Amino acid sequence: MGKVAIDNIETGMVLAADVHDRSGRMLLGAGAELTQKHLVIFRTWGVLEADIVGEGNDESSDAIPADVDPAELLAAEQSLEPLFCHTTRDHPVMLELMKLAALRKVQHVAI
Repeated sequence: MGKVAIDNIETGMVLAADVHDRSGRMLLGAGAELTQKHLVIFRTWGVLEADIVGEGNDESSDAIPADVDPAELLAAEQSLEPLFCHTTRDHPVMLELMKLAALRKVQHVAI
């Protein structure tokens, strides 16, 4: 079982754990086979990831692309800190946004 980002989930995958929205309301139970309708509902209710049967651990979702230098990524994150100073940094959305902004900054400079 492993966490998979909602954008990487495909129809036919099976949930390894219940999926809850941000307020804790259960949207779909473990063992359900996902359909396109489920994915739309997850996105509507702000679900960012789900535990999927047969997927590895969540290290694969946090992997840095091969063409990105980790030192450059760290420098990009540090340069973006002032832009995120008034946010709740431990919120999953803010963490993902910071990661994407830093990756984009590093990849844009490399082009």
